[in-house]
Amino acid sequence: MFEAVEELLVEHAALETRLADPSVHADQANARKLAKRYAELTPITRVYREWKQAGEDIEAARELAAEEPEFLAEVKDSEARREELTEELRLLLVPRDPNDEKDVILEIKAGEGGEESALFAGDLLRMYLRFAERIGWKTELIDSNESDLGGYKDVSVAVKTRGGTEPGQGVWARLKYEGGVHRVQRVPATESQGRIHTSAAGVLVTPEAEEVEVEILANDLRIDVYRSSGPGGQSVNTTDSAVRITHLPTGIVASCQNEKSQLQNKEQAMRILRSRLLAAAQEEAEREASDARRSQVRTVDRSERIRTYNYPENRISDHRTGFKSYNLDQVLDGDLNAVIQSCVDADAAAKLAAAQQN
Repeated sequence: MFEAVEELLVEHAALETRLADPSVHADQANARKLAKRYAELTPITRVYREWKQAGEDIEAARELAAEEPEFLAEVKDSEARREELTEELRLLLVPRDPNDEKDVILEIKAGEGGEESALFAGDLLRMYLRFAERIGWKTELIDSNESDLGGYKDVSVAVKTRGGTEPGQGVWARLKYEGGVHRVQRVPATESQGRIHTSAAGVLVTPEAEEVEVEILANDLRIDVYRSSGPGGQSVNTTDSAVRITHLPTGIVASCQNEKSQLQNKEQAMRILRSRLLAAAQEEAEREASDARRSQVRTVDRSERIRTYNYPENRISDHRTGFKSYNLDQVLDGDLNAVIQSCVDADAAAKLAAAQQN
């Protein structure tokens, strides 16, 4: 492991030299690529230097302890610190998801439970919007289909950073664990007897794809236009401005009706389609990969029930990691960090275990 770190230190120093050269910044795209790699290697460089320093501290403390036993406590402290740094370094060396810095398109769909499920989908949307607001991300509503009582049958929102991010803190790096079936247990607004019901909503998170990342041939698309409609089926406008795009080779469908013009709806639907096609290609690559390379915290199995929101107990439980807390009201107000961090930690541990087996 440490031989690999020495090589990364050499690469880090070379990148620092290149980025200090003004001519490199003439090509902004290349400069951003170099800066991103430099940012990825900086934590590894810092921790490794601290690890080496801790080793030197241990040797110095041992020499002193040979003559003065009171220095034995310092030896133990330095050894414990080096163990912590060793583990931190191992985690930093776990291969990163290449999509971690990407923005995402997040889709929420009502599932079992009818109107109550649609209301819960609305609660999830608010939770993610508040979470993004807390972090400083930008959000953009792409498409929505409201229910009669003010919930959402389905809704799509783009979540973006406002600039550069620390490694592992990008939108996809944090939100990719949200994909799956979210279950809610509570007394519905439509329940007159006060009985607790269980319903569910599905969340799909895909990294937003650039046009150059996904090749879409015009002949592979079927584009249908129709009249936009709102809650209860009433007409939103009197023109056929809503757009549904079907990618014929894969059968993947994307639609949008939020914008007033057909052209705008087509552009938004294409954004969703590109992201879904990119996600489908990456899932296919994962299926072809060996089991050892797959994360134990699945982010692609959308049929998996991942989390339960229990209102009577104010409890939230993540079924993948075992995380449980009794601050559901705060989580629904956007305080999602602890829940997501449990997934990040479990994912890193699984990848580290797989790397050590190899």
